[in-house]
Amino acid sequence: MPLRTIYITRHGYRSNWTTDPLTGHTTSTVPSPTNIPSDPALSAYGVQQAAQLASQAPLLTPPILRIYSSPFYRCLQTITPFAERLGENVPLICDRGLGEWYGTARFTHPSPAALPLLLTFFPSLTERTTVIPSGNGESIEALHDRCAVALAAIIADCDAAATADCSIVICTHAATMIAAGRVLTGVMPEDVSERDFHAYTCSISKFERKMEGEMKGVGEWRGRGVGGGWNCLVDAGTGHLREGGERDWHFSGDESFIEDTGKEGTKGEMVRREGGVSQDRASAEAKSGSVSKL
Repeated sequence: MPLRTIYITRHGYRSNWTTDPLTGHTTSTVPSPTNIPSDPALSAYGVQQAAQLASQAPLLTPPILRIYSSPFYRCLQTITPFAERLGENVPLICDRGLGEWYGTARFTHPSPAALPLLLTFFPSLTERTTVIPSGNGESIEALHDRCAVALAAIIADCDAAATADCSIVICTHAATMIAAGRVLTGVMPEDVSERDFHAYTCSISKFERKMEGEMKGVGEWRGRGVGGGWNCLVDAGTGHLREGGERDWHFSGDESFIEDTGKEGTKGEMVRREGGVSQDRASAEAKSGSVSKL
């Protein structure tokens, strides 16, 4: 019996960090649990969002087979309360193919903490990885192809393991969440900055499978979608969040480090913001989905 439904969420509010645009050296004012400045924990508000997200765990159907997450701390911290609501029979699996996108900056890009360290914070965590993002950066096209490889492998694994109709939950980052929507539906807009999918913090997108099928090559997701293709039934639903949709994001070219002119940084620094290149508070009409729709 194949996988029928995929739910995708983005991590909650987190702390920011600054990056030297020449060297790539990162610093943060709030220490990271993993001692990697670009791998921050959630803010107090992000922890509240994660709890609101976890309230949906018993309500999602069909039954959840597995939970997959980016290995960065903010994603694992976001999805852990959700996983705890489901119990130990639903494994939590980190996959580097679902990790953050850092654009094409010249320096070596951040990597997540290794599994032995992550296990000290998340003892039930396991790991599987088909594709690892390049440490030298990725174009937008490369990000989408990386997501296609990762999602095709996840879908195939779940198809093989499932004994009845099931769903999975994926926790990732804004750029990866948008790319995943495009890869699953097979629709890549001509303008990559088009707001075809949203990525509010701790929102939930729902994708339902069209048919069974395998992706034979990386490029074959365009026009069809991986695993036979998927329909998006809910785009970044926020009905479970008390403050609705917040910190949306969209692509705006390959460079994801932007000059900061506000209080978060100083002139000459580059700031990796929550939301990256572009973010805004969602308008009421842009907030989509509710628990009843999921």
